[in-house]
Amino acid sequence: MKLLLALFAVGLGSMYAEAQSPVSAVTPAMTATANQLLASARQDNQGYELVRSLTTEVGPRLAGTEAEARARQWAVEKLQVLGLQNVRVEPFQVPVWLRGVELGEIVSPFPQSLTITALGGSSSTGKQGAEAEVVVFDSLSALQHASRIQVEGKIVFIDEVMVRSRDGAGYGLAVQKRLATAYVSEQLGAVAALIRSVGTSSHRFAHTGQMRQAGADAEVGVPMAALAAPDADQLKRALGYGKPVTVKLVITPQRLPPASSGNVIGEIVGREAPQEIVLVGAHLDSWDLGTGAVDDGAGIGIVLGAAKLIMQQLPQGPRRTIRVVLFGAEEVGTVGAKAYAREHAAELPDHIVATESDFGSGDIWRFDSRVEEEKLLQMAAIAKVLEPLGIARGNNTARGGPDLKYLREMGVPIVSLLQDGQDYFDFHHTADDTFDKIAPRALDQNVAAYAAFMYLVAETTAEFR
Repeated sequence: MKLLLALFAVGLGSMYAEAQSPVSAVTPAMTATANQLLASARQDNQGYELVRSLTTEVGPRLAGTEAEARARQWAVEKLQVLGLQNVRVEPFQVPVWLRGVELGEIVSPFPQSLTITALGGSSSTGKQGAEAEVVVFDSLSALQHASRIQVEGKIVFIDEVMVRSRDGAGYGLAVQKRLATAYVSEQLGAVAALIRSVGTSSHRFAHTGQMRQAGADAEVGVPMAALAAPDADQLKRALGYGKPVTVKLVITPQRLPPASSGNVIGEIVGREAPQEIVLVGAHLDSWDLGTGAVDDGAGIGIVLGAAKLIMQQLPQGPRRTIRVVLFGAEEVGTVGAKAYAREHAAELPDHIVATESDFGSGDIWRFDSRVEEEKLLQMAAIAKVLEPLGIARGNNTARGGPDLKYLREMGVPIVSLLQDGQDYFDFHHTADDTFDKIAPRALDQNVAAYAAFMYLVAETTAEFR
């Protein structure tokens, strides 16, 4: 009897180990198909051509504008041509902010122009502009601890440098000054505000980006602009002479009533479990200074290029549904992401995993996940297939792209295919974000990784929560 019990226990242990083994997530047949996708991606530049098409035929795509509407039409047509099913636009409303005149100059003691750009959501100085002495702080925190007597009647300047990193880790800290400076400055009685651009470029391109949404009507924020890095350096040097420095700003943006935006959706419908969804996203809108190639035309090309490869290789489709979501109005506060989470709340338990491409087109170098601990072996099996692309298994604290925030908070498992972003913030939100910055070979590597990942997660029977 003891022997029988021991053998039974061994059998149960073997069954449990087999169930937990990464082999159960990826079969040899699946690996072979994934390898075929990897090879095919190297010979298909469809992703690159899609970025070319979007940035040329539409160009900049500011949320709520006619240009973003043209981008949605472009996306619908591309999804249909590629053969995706259930192609549709899910509309929502978004506040509209339009850029106007942008002029900056040191008036005294060293008269000269400054390269600036208004920040999204900023109020206007009016045509007459705002002229005042500059008061400098080295961080948002320093401004928050300043007294009203230091700031009242002046132009605030926050001179905080963003740290360059492969994974963009410096952005989280640097962006805080962009989000909050206008409102803190208003509370302290400033007339306007300047920040060193949230970026890593040493060239004379100012970086725009969204301020946080104003709260009560009383809190509209002072007019605020970002300085190109060399101009921030120049202003800091001028201040270093110990004399009062006077600056004049003229920025005349408009805030308009809400207008239409929308998420564009298409699907590769699953052959056996169509209700189970693998969500793959990118955002369709962009800022208005460049043509939105790096942010996020590249992501659009990557996810659509990957979907095209899967449809070519798998005419019947994988087991589960792959849902491609091209989010609208990401740049002005992830409005499309909120709309998607709200609209699809009831079906989020059927979202198997979600990922997003929104960090340019640099080579993917790491595979992070956010799944239940006991599902890590399943993720390891998928990561193993991506190793030939130079992609290493990372951690289990993935955040995904910005548009996945609400899905992540609602319990949807997340994967991040982390790209090399050493130079991403050189171009991010600038007039220099143009198609020539896209490297075809790196984009092909991204398309390969996304195609293999999308297929494997949609084909496996594994669960991740």
